[in-house]
Amino acid sequence: MTDSQPTAAPAGPPGPPPGTNPVAAFPAGARTAADVVTPEVVARLVRGVVGSGRTANHTPFTGEVLAELPESTPEDVAAAFDRARAAQRIWAAVPVRERAAVLLRFHDLLLDRQAEILDLIQLETGKARLHAHEEVQAVALAARHYGRRAAAYLGPKRHTGVIPVLTKVTELRQPRGVVGQIAPWNYPLELSVGDALPALAAGNAVVMKPDTETALTALWARDLLVEAGLPEDVLPMVLGDGPVVGPEVVRGADYVSFTGSTRTGREVARGAADRLIGVSLELGGKNAMLVLRDADVEKAAAGAVRACFSSAGQLCISVERLYVHESVAAAFLERFVARTRGMRLGGALAYGADMGSLAGERQLATVVRHVDEAVAKGATVLAGGVARPDIGPLFYEPTVLEGVEAPMAVCAEETFGPVVSVYRFTDEDEVIGLANATPYGLNASVWTRDGRRGHAVAARLRTGTVNINEGFAPAYGSVQAPMGGMKDSGLGRRHGSEGILKFTEAQTVAHQRLLALGPSLGMDDARYAALMTTGLKAMKVLRLR
Repeated sequence: MTDSQPTAAPAGPPGPPPGTNPVAAFPAGARTAADVVTPEVVARLVRGVVGSGRTANHTPFTGEVLAELPESTPEDVAAAFDRARAAQRIWAAVPVRERAAVLLRFHDLLLDRQAEILDLIQLETGKARLHAHEEVQAVALAARHYGRRAAAYLGPKRHTGVIPVLTKVTELRQPRGVVGQIAPWNYPLELSVGDALPALAAGNAVVMKPDTETALTALWARDLLVEAGLPEDVLPMVLGDGPVVGPEVVRGADYVSFTGSTRTGREVARGAADRLIGVSLELGGKNAMLVLRDADVEKAAAGAVRACFSSAGQLCISVERLYVHESVAAAFLERFVARTRGMRLGGALAYGADMGSLAGERQLATVVRHVDEAVAKGATVLAGGVARPDIGPLFYEPTVLEGVEAPMAVCAEETFGPVVSVYRFTDEDEVIGLANATPYGLNASVWTRDGRRGHAVAARLRTGTVNINEGFAPAYGSVQAPMGGMKDSGLGRRHGSEGILKFTEAQTVAHQRLLALGPSLGMDDARYAALMTTGLKAMKVLRLR
């Protein structure tokens, strides 16, 4: 019930000739998988998994096995929920400020020991080190935010009662219990433990199912949370095939948090609906970037590289459709294509590469299918368009296509890879309609020198986040504000108050004093009704809410 990545393939026969993208220099003495994923490290991390079987994960850089891991059966998942439920009752009784302090200690540990997790993220996902660091940044931001603000978000709230002064109303926030979290492979730190932080701060336990191929990253982060003071059984993990383990997570949870494909998200939502429990879903996207006629084309071209090719395009909020005003299209494309062709590809555990590998065979197959079909039907490759087996089995050059149109698959389907289609426009109203003409509604980007105009265009785009003069980072990184999708891109929000309150149940406690809400003090029904009518009119005049 989750979007598991197939095992990375070993390098086969030579593919197409290498393209124009250079290979990043491999630093002398750079660390290898054997240096990072030692038997001692694996033995320490897998203590967090409830599992009786055996499985393995692999590195996309070479296809080699990284580690042997426990695999969870349905009975193991049930046992994990039993452990979590017992631990949650104790954890919920801990004052919220003490729970939040765990997040702040985790924040410091994460930044101090980031070199360890950057290695693991790279080895498990294949992404460039700078893109791995984006995950560290995002998780540190969330840990600090909820570490500082959880008490305010969760504290009792006073409300005006039905009869002011005489009715005292307090809103309490109670944890839901045990949250079932199903996390994807593409951002294994941010979308696993990063998403669990507010649930934990709210007093819940979390049974997490990370993707097996990126489980070491999630397990490392769990280990760090335990070091920061989190009770071990508050965050047990289960591993295994999505169709086997995923439904068991939904079956045992009091609330479900899922990030992955729209197809699987529908299955998760149906399972949650059958049990009448809440669910939050961050799903797919076919995100658009609009370069308006007054945009700074130099900055827009640099921003488009970040927006389209971070983590090799394997993130839900990356840009896959690029709409450029005809009057600046030539200047923009000259700069954007040159920057794209100049991106350095590489798989070293060090800074220096601009883009890494795809994460699995399925992603590479989708990229190849989308690009080859588009070219066969008349699209033009402006940059990239070839695999790079000379670097590793799953490398593919960052690719820019022009002349894409329906029914090419790349026109409407989510590629989830380093491929962007360029479209020219002249009419602003028309391009807003084109940007909105998709079942998805996750993220959008608008480039203009006129801030007021950018805000006006943003307000007309049907997406959960819109970034002006950047691709996705400002909206995502502004953790006080909600982030999530409209339409087929999901339900619910992460970040801000919504990102933590969704993991709670609202409880209203109303204390009535002196005057009963019914005929009393010798009044009959008619006199009571007349009194209440007079009171309601008076409260309107007094502008009471």
